[in-house]
Amino acid sequence: MRLEGKSLKSDFLRFIIPSIIAQWVFSLYTMVDGIFVARGVSEVALTAVNISMPFTTGLFSISILFAVGNSTIVAIFLGQGEKKRANEVFTQNVVLLCILSVLITILVTLFLEPFARFLGATDNILPYAKTYIGTIAPFSLAYILSYSFETLIKTDGYPKLATIYVTSGAVLNCILDYILVMVLHKGVWGAAFATGISQAAVIILYLWHFLGPKGTIRFAKFHLMPSEILRQIRNGMSSGVTEFSSGIIIFFFNQAILKYIGEYALVSYTIISYVNTIVVMSMAGIAQGSQPLISYYYGKNEPVKYKKLLKYGITAALVGSVGAVIVCYAGAGGIVRLFLKESEASLITYSVKVFRIFILSFLLAGLNVVLGGYFTSVERAGFATMISLTRSLVALVISLVFLTAVFGGEAIWWAPVIAESCCLVLALGFYRRYRKKENKQGF
Repeated sequence: MRLEGKSLKSDFLRFIIPSIIAQWVFSLYTMVDGIFVARGVSEVALTAVNISMPFTTGLFSISILFAVGNSTIVAIFLGQGEKKRANEVFTQNVVLLCILSVLITILVTLFLEPFARFLGATDNILPYAKTYIGTIAPFSLAYILSYSFETLIKTDGYPKLATIYVTSGAVLNCILDYILVMVLHKGVWGAAFATGISQAAVIILYLWHFLGPKGTIRFAKFHLMPSEILRQIRNGMSSGVTEFSSGIIIFFFNQAILKYIGEYALVSYTIISYVNTIVVMSMAGIAQGSQPLISYYYGKNEPVKYKKLLKYGITAALVGSVGAVIVCYAGAGGIVRLFLKESEASLITYSVKVFRIFILSFLLAGLNVVLGGYFTSVERAGFATMISLTRSLVALVISLVFLTAVFGGEAIWWAPVIAESCCLVLALGFYRRYRKKENKQGF
């Protein structure tokens, strides 16, 4: 195994840096679609891509739910020296994801229009949303397997290789987006098709690793192990919900904006949601990058090392969160103008104003995500899932309802700050309880 290197700190950096880059790349897939669609089609089409984001985010969240849960189990087995069981669990996971992907493709294709309307597509947006979702749906298998393989390659001890593969897919996506949207004028269909093809192409690279001579984790014959499936779902639930949180937030914000402000504000939120996804996924990159190491040392029963890895993760999250807020506040105008033309002066001004409110939530989001990831890594799935559900659903919905009822529609932009604050109080309470239990057990 390549999980143990020169020092714990160098191992931590060796794993989280490629993981963060991979998260940026996955986030940029949809962002690049949005930029090309905004420039090459229209702002209405850009809003349709935003409306569709909960679907693409949902595909990634399913992938991460099983990938992180599977990676945790595989890393623990490898730490315990049980390579055969690790391979069996890995193979079972791939088969399960293939079955789920086919079911998702069939259901979305059959109920395309009701699904698009459920996500918030109005009559004006519906044709674009149906085209985008309908084109992505046949590539569900590529979406789900792509991130799952990327996570397992890191667990196999090759984080840099995972980054090279995922970056190759992103570069291909940019090239195809330009050709299909800007040169051939294929519109929303071209953007969606470019993304799907890029995801499918990367699968070939991942299979090259797992079927080649370098990999430790390999495909193997297995018998159905329902208990291990339930175990990986339990362990991966927090990471899956964290990934889907951006999609859930987009869904509820879209509904609230349409009800209390107006369709024009969806354009502002589309831009904000892209940046929010990148920042939250950067924090998830820290959590998921350190996960194989924490689980490995947890499996080896070395608490000093996996606790130190948590400290490294919290420090990285704090530095990253503060840096993100500074960059986004100072560069708000430039970020907004990536998507909007200078002729939309009033919309640019409004978007910059609400963007600078929203980004304050970044200061707290990193701590919540890293603490949730740590609980996943040491198989405290209940704590991890509660943290993820609170920040992405419970506290967010309550904040939206309360703020709009008391202060009106424009207060919507403060909801993430309130939700993250409530979640941090809960997360710190869980950690204090966890430490007390560990101290009693002599760790």
